[in-house]
Amino acid sequence: MTASFLSFPTFDIERDGVRIHGRIGGTGAPLLLLHGHPQTHAIWHRVAPQLAEQFTVVAVDLRGYGDSGRPAADAEHAAYSKREMALDALAAMRHHGFERFGVLAHDRGARVAHRLSADHAAAVERMLLLDIAPTLAMYENTSEAFAKAYWHWFFLIQLPPLPEALIASDPVRYVRSVMGGRHAGLAPFAPEVLAEYERCAVIPGTAESICEDYRASATIDLVHDRADIAAGRKLAQPLRVLWGEHGAVGKCFDVLALWRACAGDVSGRALPCGHYVPEEAPGELLAEALAFFSSLQPAGATP
Repeated sequence: MTASFLSFPTFDIERDGVRIHGRIGGTGAPLLLLHGHPQTHAIWHRVAPQLAEQFTVVAVDLRGYGDSGRPAADAEHAAYSKREMALDALAAMRHHGFERFGVLAHDRGARVAHRLSADHAAAVERMLLLDIAPTLAMYENTSEAFAKAYWHWFFLIQLPPLPEALIASDPVRYVRSVMGGRHAGLAPFAPEVLAEYERCAVIPGTAESICEDYRASATIDLVHDRADIAAGRKLAQPLRVLWGEHGAVGKCFDVLALWRACAGDVSGRALPCGHYVPEEAPGELLAEALAFFSSLQPAGATP
């Protein structure tokens, strides 16, 4: 991991009995970073140090991942709903005194960011999402090509305890299989960062948490998304979406059209990489992020 990222101070907060772990560094307007599956906040190691030259960067581990807590499952999968994860992220930012901020998020973290922006519009000034289309649209428009590429979406939501038992039998193999099975294999991942993902995958409760994250996305999260549509609610913040030209999302979905159906101000494009944008195309992502977030207001500024 980039040494300067390791120098960022770590922090831990607790919300409703769940520990949320992260790092904070830099000065300037606040910028929240949210990672995806099956990773941790370490995914940002190639861009966070440069972002911290202009922003106060707060990178957190989602509940169920990294060194954050792993709450017990419940029948409604509510503990791992993106609504709950969004409240974790909001609590982390408020812990540091930030009521309004930008969000840069990848994969599962981008789904959390979507719900954060919908439920707490005043908190999110602008949002940059990486390699996702809206969750409901992806489920409703699933094709054979998408199902083959994103097999884990359908494996992880199966009834317990089978998927979690299979993951827990060899967590390192699971991480390497999921991440290494995409466009560039395992080549984009720094050995020490891959080792960090593997360390966290072995933490007891991780397999159950991963499955609950995805079960929530296929159940309670869709209820929340459909409620937004029924009420005619659309995201009001400027939204930029980037995706990998070699990944399944851009090949299987009209990314911008799907986001324009649920947000009013959308732009974006493909980058020359696969799914793991922050580690495969850090230079391109950094340029995009610096430009998009250049208008972020300092903490405490009036919108």
